[in-house]
Amino acid sequence: MRPRAIRVVLQEPWTPPRSKGLLDLDPKVRTLLKVILSYQEVRHVLPGEVSLEADVEPTLLESLGKFIRRQEWLVKRVEIT
Repeated sequence: MRPRAIRVVLQEPWTPPRSKGLLDLDPKVRTLLKVILSYQEVRHVLPGEVSLEADVEPTLLESLGKFIRRQEWLVKRVEIT
């Protein structure tokens, strides 16, 4: 099975090279990252992607995607793959 992923398209001020996306040092981004990493199904986080275990529950994947999508100050859109 392939790992699942949530691709995050960021608002302009948060896109590389100006920012490090989900890995930025901004306190709000760091807090968001801590919340994302609190899920044991998360494998790793890249500036524009959250990778999850292949067997993650679809409801958890959708809930996490919605949570990230609500961060409108940071996120333009979210794509679940």
